[in-house]
Amino acid sequence: MGSESTAIDIDTSAPTPPPSQGRFITVLSIDGGGIRGLIPATIISCLEEKLQELDGPDARIADYFDVIAGTSTGALIASMLAAPDENKRPLFAAKDVTQFYLDNGPKIFPQRSSPKVVPGARRAWFLTPAANLFSLVMGPKYDGSYLHDKIKGLTRDVRVADTVTNIIVPAFDVKYMQPVIFSTYEAKDDPLKNAHLSDICISTSAAPTYFPAHYFKTECPGREPREFHLVDGGVAANNPTMVAMSMLTKEIHRRNPDFHAGKPTEYKNYLIISIGTGSAKLAEKYTAQKCAKWGLLRWLYDGGFTPLIDIFTHASADMVDIHAAFLFEALNCEKRYLRIQDDSLKGHASSVDIATKANMQELIGIGQELLKKPVARVNIDNGMYEEATGEGTNEEALANFAKLLSKERRLRQNNVNSN
Repeated sequence: MGSESTAIDIDTSAPTPPPSQGRFITVLSIDGGGIRGLIPATIISCLEEKLQELDGPDARIADYFDVIAGTSTGALIASMLAAPDENKRPLFAAKDVTQFYLDNGPKIFPQRSSPKVVPGARRAWFLTPAANLFSLVMGPKYDGSYLHDKIKGLTRDVRVADTVTNIIVPAFDVKYMQPVIFSTYEAKDDPLKNAHLSDICISTSAAPTYFPAHYFKTECPGREPREFHLVDGGVAANNPTMVAMSMLTKEIHRRNPDFHAGKPTEYKNYLIISIGTGSAKLAEKYTAQKCAKWGLLRWLYDGGFTPLIDIFTHASADMVDIHAAFLFEALNCEKRYLRIQDDSLKGHASSVDIATKANMQELIGIGQELLKKPVARVNIDNGMYEEATGEGTNEEALANFAKLLSKERRLRQNNVNSN
């Protein structure tokens, strides 16, 4: 990949608003997708390796991003990357995330060879493929107890305000029927938004039909407690890129309301890496002819998949990508927005909860192959990803971004030391 085609220009004379102390505002965004989180985990590990080649073995993803945004499984990855150790350094390296999935995926999503008998239910239900559907109607597919305990063990008593870099995590409140966005920025100013990392990870991972909704409340002396009744953030923003950009814009204007007063936010200053968990567009799992015959239950469950959930999570993720891609193209800075996504998943790999050893290894392999594929951007007409001519592979693009992130970090360190 030649330097002429990959260079990202920046106006060094233009002031950059907070929270950045340099020339860029840097964002890492990670989609939801259950066990398919192994795909972004593999890609993020590659990025951290590139950063370590430049800045040494102690370099961590959280050192380079103003914000790490994540939904559902992406929130778990974001929390692992941003949780502090006793020295207020990132508790986990990126490579640890992949191992976490391999070690715990089969226990989070236990694969049952035979359906569990519900007391009082007729045995005939469990001798047909309707067994899974019956289970789905009777309650969530998984009780979530192992996932909840593991997240609490990982994050301990860490709260959102304690992270080593800012995180942004969307969830959805079913009681009040509105999205809830947790961010380090707001948590530092509002104790009632300063929830435990474990609570927000459990909440944003509570995918309907898969895990139970999560309830918790936060308290602050002298104020009424705040209750949260939350499910998966993917119902609102499975791709949290635009959520992160909106929250950053809010923070910029909160800190300095006169910055570029009366002008649009300077998105040219943003440097964004957005990583998906894959989709099955090319598999053509559903057709109009097939869906036209479905009632409520078939929309919820069909052949081991959940069509309605698949559709709205992929739709929201793709709409965000289309919006971001065209925004950066319109600003003539499309190379500052990198979306890495595979739209050719098939079979078990397209599921969110098949955590067999074979499928998890396949997902890692998909991530590794995705690194070798050319940089691609979404085509708004057909929704497919098409090669961006002359921009090299995703791995080469990550290497280029790593150089920019490294320079940005050194610039900020120099700016801090000179003040």
